Formats: sequence, C-alpha cells, structure tokens
Amino acid sequence: MSNTNTTDERDLGRAGEQLSTAPREESATSVPAMGVIGWARWFWRQLTSMRVALILLFLLSLGAIPGSLIPQNSVDELKVQTFKETHTTVTPIYEKLQFFDVYSSVWFSAIYILLFISLIGCIVPRTGQFVGQLRGRPPGAPKKLTRLPAYTTWRTDAGPDQVREAALNILRRRRFRSHTVGDAVSAEKGYLRETGNLLFHIALIVMLVAFAGGQLFKSEGGKLVVEGDGFANTITQYDDFKSGSLFDNDDLAPFSFDLQDFVGTYERGGPQRGTPRTYEARVTYSEGADGETKKKVIEVNKPLDVDGTKVYLNAHGYAPVVSVKDGRGKEVYRTAVPLLPIDNNVTSTGAIKVMDGYKDKNGKKSQLGFQAFFVPTFAGDGQGTMFSQYPGLDYPVLALNGYHGSLGVDSGLPQNVYQLDTSKMKEFKDSNGDQLKKRLRPGETMKLPDGAGSITFESVEEWASFQISRQPASGWALTGAIAAIAGLAGSLFIQRRRVWVRAVRGTDGVTVVEMAGLGRSESAKLPEELGDLAAALHTVAPTAPDPDPDPAPETEPGQPAEESAEGAEK
Repeated sequence: MSNTNTTDERDLGRAGEQLSTAPREESATSVPAMGVIGWARWFWRQLTSMRVALILLFLLSLGAIPGSLIPQNSVDELKVQTFKETHTTVTPIYEKLQFFDVYSSVWFSAIYILLFISLIGCIVPRTGQFVGQLRGRPPGAPKKLTRLPAYTTWRTDAGPDQVREAALNILRRRRFRSHTVGDAVSAEKGYLRETGNLLFHIALIVMLVAFAGGQLFKSEGGKLVVEGDGFANTITQYDDFKSGSLFDNDDLAPFSFDLQDFVGTYERGGPQRGTPRTYEARVTYSEGADGETKKKVIEVNKPLDVDGTKVYLNAHGYAPVVSVKDGRGKEVYRTAVPLLPIDNNVTSTGAIKVMDGYKDKNGKKSQLGFQAFFVPTFAGDGQGTMFSQYPGLDYPVLALNGYHGSLGVDSGLPQNVYQLDTSKMKEFKDSNGDQLKKRLRPGETMKLPDGAGSITFESVEEWASFQISRQPASGWALTGAIAAIAGLAGSLFIQRRRVWVRAVRGTDGVTVVEMAGLGRSESAKLPEELGDLAAALHTVAPTAPDPDPDPAPETEPGQPAEESAEGAEK
C-alpha cells in the first residue's frame, strides 16, 4: 500500500497535494530522538493538532458536568453548605477535587488555557497557508489523468485551443478559479470549506474569550420586591450578590425601578389546573439619577434591559400585611411580610419578627416572633390539609403561632429572615396550656395571652423576585456560537475539488479531450459534477465520428467469395 501511495503522489505531483491547510499528523517514528528543542517542537505540534484540540474540548465539556450537578459557591453558598451537611462522606473528596468551585478550579483552568493555546497555535499557521492558497493559482494537470478518481475522455474535431478556451469559459461561469497551464486548463472550487473550517475554530476562540471575560467581569444578584416598593442598582440594595474577580462596583449601571403591580392568572380546571397563564411584573424605571420615568412589563424570558444590565423575573409569592399591638394597645409593627412558596400552589412559610418598640403590659421591653404558614386558597375546615388548593387568592388563610423573648438578632450573627430562632424564646400558651396557634382570615385578630397584645392579619400583598445580571461578553458569545454553527456547516457540506481539462492533437489529427477531477475526500458528487461539465463541453466539442473501417480484402481471380470469407475467419 505504501508503494502505491508513493507512486500516486509522484505521478500527481502538486496536483495531489492536500486540499486543506490541516497540519500533517506525525507518527510515533517521527518523534525526535534527542535535543530539548526537538522535544519542544514535537510537543508543540501535538498540542496544536486537531486531535488534541478535540480531546481538550471533550475534557472541557466533561469537566462542566460536576459544575452542573453539584452546587457551586459562585452561585449559591447556602446550597453548598446544605449539600455539605447532607453528604458528609463525599464532601471531603469534592473539596479536594474543587468540585464546589469547578469553573475557577486549577484543573478546569488548565484545560481551558491549553485548549485556548491549542486553537490559536492551530489557526495561525493554517490561516497563513490559506491566504497563500487564495493568492496562488490551481496547480497544473498531472501527467496521467487516468489515475484520478473521476475521469472521462473523448475525441473531437474541434481544435485543442478551441476546446481549452471553451472549457475555461464553462468553468469560470460555474465559479471555478481556473487558468490555462500548458496543454490543460486547471480549475479549483470549494474554498469556502476551508473558510468555514477556520471560521469554526476562530469562533471557538471568541466563545472561550467571551466566557472568560464574562466570568471575570460579570455581576449577578437577586432582589425580592413587594408591590409598591422599589430597587436601586447599588450593592446595598441586593439580597445577595456575586461578581467576577475583576468586577468594579463602579461598573454597576445607574438605574432604579418600582414594582407597581404583579399580575398572575392561572388555569382554573382540567389537567393543567394551576398552570400560569399570565405571569408579569409591571414596573416603572428610570436610568441615572434624573432619568425619565418609563413603564415596562417584565415577563419570563422577557427582561428589562438597561444599559447592558438585564432584570429577569424569577419568582412570585405573597406577603401578608400584619399589624402588632403591644400590651398597652399601641401599634408597634405594621408591614408586608414576604413568605417563601414551598409548592406549585404557593403554599408559603416564613417568620414575622417584631424586634423593636414592643413592651408587655408591665412596660418591659421584649421581642416577638411568629411562625407563619400561608395558603392563598384554603381547602376549608375539616378537609384534613392546610396546603393550598390553588395558586390564586381565592380563600387566603394565615396560620400563626407566637413566641416572646430574644430573637437573637443582637448577637451580630447573620440570620435567615425566613426562619425563627426560638432557642431564647418562650412560646405563648392558650387557656388550656397548649401552644397558642390560630388560623386567620384577612381582618381577623389573634389575641396574645396575659395582655401581651395582639396580631392582626390586615390584607395580602404580592411580591416578585428579580435577578439583576450583567454579562459583558454575552453578545460576543452569541456571535461566536452563530459563527461556529455557520462555519461547521460550511466545512461539512462544501467539498473542495480540482478539475483539469487536457486537449491535445492526436497522431491522426483528431483532438483528444481528457477531463479529470480530484476531491479532498471521496464523494459521489464529484463524478456527477464532472459529468455535467463534460456534457457542457461536449456541446462545444462534440465527439468526432469513428474513422472508416478498413475495406474488405479483394478476392483473387477464380476464388469463390465464400472461401475468401472462411479464410478470413481462420
């Protein structure tokens, strides 16, 4: 096989050179035997080979799997902490492997950087070679066109110059780069294949740079806003905030918005009962300190976009409005308390904390805490469940049980606003000595024992949770993704091929036409295309008629014709 390939390359000459700019793969026998420079050159060629680039790309995709399945510190530290408490066995292993910080880990960064270097080292020389090919001309025809995979020939009465001129015109009309070399016309087509190949690799680099830039300069945070309240884009306004290592607080876009109303409607019946039909937050916003106030409806996947910062609608819930009076009848607390949903029907839980201003009937300062359980649609007494039956506010009920004492907020340690720390508190008891608890409808009041005051369920407001994020390189990433798809399509579906048309005068004075084609890879389309070109050229240079057959030999005088024919057969 090797001898045959060598012979083919020698016969085809420059016509048989690679129809791409891909670097030649080196076998193990070509590894340099000595020298630091030789080993460095061999390592560089391996790193910049397409095979290694694909392996690194696969490893990068493989490395992203734990980043998707395991909670990440860069996304939600609370989930990471919960995971560690739940999975005590694997947590030490995951910490050593940096699985809780995959995208900033040493091993992921190494793969990322190596892939980046590999792509650049592969693209730069190939781009130079391709530019050189574009500036050059298709190579001349090999000596033996019959060795090419697609070949045809015929004889014609048209002159060689006339055939070559006609072939040149036909090939150029079909967008072949063509010219005459000696006794043949050389043509080439399909340069967009290599263009697509290079575009694909350049697009990958753009995506890698965009991803790195997005991670370094990004900012992302969440904010829960009750109807009537607002948000200003400053660090102190966020409920939680994450940013890249190169992010500067001054990069926050100056804007603010107010949540005027949240509108949610849900399917009433059928198998899709409770499915949202309308889910939108109606806000007014302004850019800068003195910007004009504008209106906007934020929906799922339809964010508010202000100077490159996008405000997404994430979630929705209810905030019961409660008022608390102390032992002397003075109102010391009135606010809408957001509660967190725990199911699709917006059954919600949370805590109500009265930290300041409360005094018992004796005038002694204290703190109150209430565990709250809210359902927008109560099933009814005796139905055996407190869970909501529907996400809309059809029959709102708030269940409370109370405590008094110290909430623990003065210790300086952070607390979850939705959880109540009862370690330093005492629960209120009813007249029977049981825990004081009651279900309230809007407008109803629960009296606290021993003249400790009361709590009233006033009404229900709604809240919406927003994600405010800035990804400075998201546009580049999208452009790179589109370009990568376009380049990949071009490299897969466009075939680069060469065609030669040779026309020479035969010994009998009749022109012999030879046509042959060579593609980068075997394809059924190459013979078909060559057949179409041959048919077009055949209309200008049709097949010459066969020469007259040799006349039959004359019979000798006195010899019968039948014997003469019989002798000819013998």
